[in-house]
Amino acid sequence: MKKVIAIVALAFGTVFSMNAQDKMMKKEKMMDAPKTIALEQTSGEFTQKQITVSEGTYVFEISNNAVDHNVGFVLVQKGKDISNPENHIQTAYVNEQVATGKTQKSNPTMLKTGEYVYFCPLNPTSTDNTLIVQ
Repeated sequence: MKKVIAIVALAFGTVFSMNAQDKMMKKEKMMDAPKTIALEQTSGEFTQKQITVSEGTYVFEISNNAVDHNVGFVLVQKGKDISNPENHIQTAYVNEQVATGKTQKSNPTMLKTGEYVYFCPLNPTSTDNTLIVQ
């Protein structure tokens, strides 16, 4: 009887351990090597008005193409008040303002299914630019 209980306990332990490892590997895979979303700003606008990507972790790479001053990047879930910085996805901010002719990157940002709007308050650009995550 003790052998049966030990075997059952060992079997359950193995199954639960494998399940936990599988979940951990899936989570790590989602965080592996973020993909890049490259966006270019010209005077008063982004050249890309709509982008569609799959769920995952992304780094935003923002280029300043001949705008005569620094630019930035703001990402907000569609439907939220864009003027409220609490609604900004702050990991998507570029690490520093982007000077003319330069490119800057954001921190890795996990994007879930939904729609987002992006804009630059420094340029300023339209708030109709859409990022769709499927």
